[in-house]
Amino acid sequence: MRILHTMLRVGDLYRSIHFYTQVLGMRELRRKEYPEGQFTLAFVGYGDEADNTVIELTYNWGVDGYELGNAFGHIALEVDDVYAAAERMKAAGTKVLREAGPMNAGQTIIAFFADPDGYPIELIGKRSQRPGED
Repeated sequence: MRILHTMLRVGDLYRSIHFYTQVLGMRELRRKEYPEGQFTLAFVGYGDEADNTVIELTYNWGVDGYELGNAFGHIALEVDDVYAAAERMKAAGTKVLREAGPMNAGQTIIAFFADPDGYPIELIGKRSQRPGED
């Protein structure tokens, strides 16, 4: 077994695709409209779905926003340099939820941002660069 994708409902498909591709550097892998169901699915990720876990962006036609609730946590992305990646995201106008710095009760450098729909995105340094880890 393996994780195939995580699905997020989005209020503006084009805005979300732009964020995940232009700000986070993913590729749009595929997109399909379902007129009978009145929704569109777009899959984004860093590599082919055959070998990588991706994100499914689901746009339900005519719905421009969702209440996120409090059960979902965040999507974590490994980056080479959290401080540099955080600066690029701020320069792109992405909402900062937590500035880059050591995590609470630890030394790992992290930062949190919000995607266009408010879903939290965590940036975390490469495993080889985390204190106390190999």
